[in-house]
Amino acid sequence: MRLVTRAATAALRLPAARTGRVAVTRDIPVRVRDGVTLRTDHYAPGLPAAPCVLIRTPYGRGGPIRLLGRLIAERGFHVVIQSCRGTFGSGGEFAPLVHERDDGLDTLDWLRRQRWWTGAFGMFGASYQGFVQWALAAEAGDELRAMVAVVTASATRDSTYAGESFALDTVLTWAELLQAQTVPWLARQWELKRGQPRLARALAHLPLAEADRVATGVTVPFFQEWLRHHTPDAGYWRTRVFGDRITEVRAPVAMVSGWQDIFLPAQLDDYARLRAAGARTRLVVGPWTHGSPGLLLASLREGLDWLDTHLAGRPGPDRSPVRVHVGGAGGGWRDPDWPPPATPARWHLRSAGGLAPERQEHGTPDRIWYDPADPTPSLGGPLLVAQRAGAVDNRPVEARPDVLVYTSEPLRDPVEVAGPVRAEIHLRSELSYLDVFVRLCDVDRRGRSWNVCDGLVRVEPGRFPRDPSGVVTVPVTLWPTAYRFAPGHRLRVQVSGGAHPRYARNPGTGEPLGTAVTLRAGWREILHDREHPSALVLPLVAAPSTAG
Repeated sequence: MRLVTRAATAALRLPAARTGRVAVTRDIPVRVRDGVTLRTDHYAPGLPAAPCVLIRTPYGRGGPIRLLGRLIAERGFHVVIQSCRGTFGSGGEFAPLVHERDDGLDTLDWLRRQRWWTGAFGMFGASYQGFVQWALAAEAGDELRAMVAVVTASATRDSTYAGESFALDTVLTWAELLQAQTVPWLARQWELKRGQPRLARALAHLPLAEADRVATGVTVPFFQEWLRHHTPDAGYWRTRVFGDRITEVRAPVAMVSGWQDIFLPAQLDDYARLRAAGARTRLVVGPWTHGSPGLLLASLREGLDWLDTHLAGRPGPDRSPVRVHVGGAGGGWRDPDWPPPATPARWHLRSAGGLAPERQEHGTPDRIWYDPADPTPSLGGPLLVAQRAGAVDNRPVEARPDVLVYTSEPLRDPVEVAGPVRAEIHLRSELSYLDVFVRLCDVDRRGRSWNVCDGLVRVEPGRFPRDPSGVVTVPVTLWPTAYRFAPGHRLRVQVSGGAHPRYARNPGTGEPLGTAVTLRAGWREILHDREHPSALVLPLVAAPSTAG
């Protein structure tokens, strides 16, 4: 294993190891307050005294995380990797977010009783490994000296129900992944080689309350619960989100994310709240999806530096609090504040598929027919599976009759945007229940349309007021971005009635999320005139371009 870590250190250009000796003790039983035993591995560095790094995970303690444990230990840390309850030998039943606070605090008590404990620890991890950090952080006290939170957030509710819809692809894919960890390795490889047909069938299945059994062959309790408890005031979520105490966390926090990550908006909210509370933070956002190899490499480098500086007290590199990658031609890495100072610029939807800074005086509404039996498909974007996520050519979906496309003239000058992106869509529909999906794309000189950011909002009676003519103004929050549109390129805005299966289709009937089976199609009109100025609002950080 030492040869493997040496090769990994050289290949990944990581900081040099401080010790070559690491003693590993596996399957340590850690007993928590309700009697459940959590299986735990300990990587001990060959040093007289060293702080501890805790990683709690539902994804097992072998494979890549075993290598991670040794890499961190060789840099002078005790590393404790623990399987969350109900996973990989730990007792009890895995119920996402339910036991992580108590199990984390009990594990911290166990750490305090170890003879090698120095009174200081940090935490490291991505995705669910980050949720468990936030579950513990506010009550860990001064002993918690550093956190490395990668593509994660303190509150998962808003990401699960983005725009008050349901993140079907993310939730069901994750449920299938967790269940797949319990099947033989060869059976899993065969399912992957076949393209996961059971999961594909499940994503298209109605009612959604049966989709977990279609995908996995069993009923997944948390999937059923998340279908039932989707309203914003659902008490179910109060004990499963940890953002209400984030301002009590005083440990320095390094955050790493990607512009196409499923948790990006929530993670940026965490960053803003920590910064406002005076916490020491480091924010890195790159051109990555949830599982990008580049994200994993960056988080390892950033994490090791952060732990060195704030947990071990060793001098580290002088780095800015924020580092973001600006996408598009001529972009690259920048060190701004976040969000940087920007000027809101409205790009108005216009007749004949136009898009321009000028508001249109008169315009005939554009009509589309949305049929949930043939839902508008999602293409790329923030998805859990890296192979399907990210920026892709959107021309196939833009050619569908249920997608409206608005495109600017070629840009004479570059347009650089950074920060929150939003849209205001004025619409009239024969249905009271519908979704509004808005996507910003960069159309290159070859006509390829690359998605930059997007967002969806679910409309239902009483959520947004209708004027006397039946027009509803729908505010759509898109993913934040940092992007440079090059000269000769064009801005493009898509407006449609959904993005399935990334978001659960809207049946158009108001039936409950999990039991809806009746599908109602209908027309909707997008208005763009002086009284109804539908527009995309971009945060400009460079001089506005002149279209020509």
